[in-house]
Amino acid sequence: MKRSLLIFSLLFCLLEPTALRAEVMTQRLQRQATKPTAAAPATARLPEAKLISHVLPNGLEIIVLEDHSIPLVTVELAVKNGSYTEPPELNGLSHLYEHMFFKQNRATANAEDYLRTIGSMGIAYNGTTREEVVDYYFTTTSPNLRTAMQFMKDATRYPLFDEREFGREKQVVIGEIDRNESNPFFGLTVEMNQRMFSKYTSRKNPLGNRQTVGGATTEMMRLIQQRYYVPNNSALVLTGDVLPADVFKMAEELYGDWPRREKDPFVEFPLMDHPALTKSEGAVVSSPIQNVIIDIGWHGPSIGKDNPATYAADVFSFILRQPNSRFQRNLVDTGLVTGVDLSYYTQRNVGPIALVAQTTPDKAHAAIKAIYEEVSHFNDKDYFTDEQLESAKALLEADDLYSREKLSDYTHTLSFWWASTGLEYFRGYLTRLRATSRADISRYITTYIQGKPHVGLALMSTEAQAKIKVQPEELIGVAFTEPSAATPGVQNRGR
Repeated sequence: MKRSLLIFSLLFCLLEPTALRAEVMTQRLQRQATKPTAAAPATARLPEAKLISHVLPNGLEIIVLEDHSIPLVTVELAVKNGSYTEPPELNGLSHLYEHMFFKQNRATANAEDYLRTIGSMGIAYNGTTREEVVDYYFTTTSPNLRTAMQFMKDATRYPLFDEREFGREKQVVIGEIDRNESNPFFGLTVEMNQRMFSKYTSRKNPLGNRQTVGGATTEMMRLIQQRYYVPNNSALVLTGDVLPADVFKMAEELYGDWPRREKDPFVEFPLMDHPALTKSEGAVVSSPIQNVIIDIGWHGPSIGKDNPATYAADVFSFILRQPNSRFQRNLVDTGLVTGVDLSYYTQRNVGPIALVAQTTPDKAHAAIKAIYEEVSHFNDKDYFTDEQLESAKALLEADDLYSREKLSDYTHTLSFWWASTGLEYFRGYLTRLRATSRADISRYITTYIQGKPHVGLALMSTEAQAKIKVQPEELIGVAFTEPSAATPGVQNRGR
């Protein structure tokens, strides 16, 4: 998840803790139809975010982005937790823990007083759970900084996990799962994750499992706390009207006695490496929708294993996203699809590449064929111009600068980067982005996309499939001529 996907990532947060990728992409595809061509960017380099960080002796990292334009401050706790830490028997507990974070703790045993105090401070507060990070934030006026820091400390270190509140929040999380499952696009997300990450599917499912959540106990919450909610697995991110020196001093006073975990949780409980795809698979997923969603997924680069490819992935996706790209002209301008996008989601534990397009049943066969035709030409020397390459890099930089206009949102971005990539990756991102070359993009395409095993799915109604008979071979790019009356081998996944 880079600057090119900032809006994409925020939409993830606005929906549910799990990524309803097809729905999000459909919304983006619809917007692209009326999106004007971007103006040529200025060639001057834009200022990078001036982050100042400090690590306390117990391992807690404090990250500050100072901005005194308005008297607001956001205090956010980021924890390296989420579905990538969850085997099936724990799937959903990171999400459930997030729901319990702002409940009663040692300092706020009276819930009504707690909420009254927050209201008097004018605080906005919330939390999100993703694959590789769970974060919590307070946004308030700068005179309330210390109070917000104290509230965050109490919520982090001294949760009570009241049984009545816990029971209510389990039902709230199960309600979120119900809402997701009722969404017509949910089946596409589930099918893609099950096929892309078949051995460790739970580690790509931040929403969680209904049975696991329903059977959770407060002892399990203590288990999550003891494993991951420790200073040497956490960071405090502060943005806005603050002075770094004041923040570091306050953090030392409030968090300095937080005991360090003796053993790194990721040493004691190591992550599972997702096995590479060994073959391509295609399937039709049934859902009561009028259009057809084509979703093609590849395993992309992982942070820490192939960092250079992650920069190339961002630049190439941004080139293809522009209305004047060959990709958009040959697919959208021809009327074969109403929208199309290629994206890369940055992750330490296998970042997925997704090509998502929306079309109509009568154009589905032609659209699928045209999409794979475009993929086959991704590495052509003339697929994009030098001007488009430089424009994409400049626009990505401009997008980062624009995203800083609302620091309360940018705080979440910083937390994501810290958890999934490390702060040093983030600090050097724009510099390395500028250095991305054609050769880098070519290597990315040949290493992760062209000729590589992948998953091809089509989401459509059973009525549409009965009429147009999309074949699984067709969805993985294997030549397929005309649909026949009998369609052996079609894999339908109804809901």
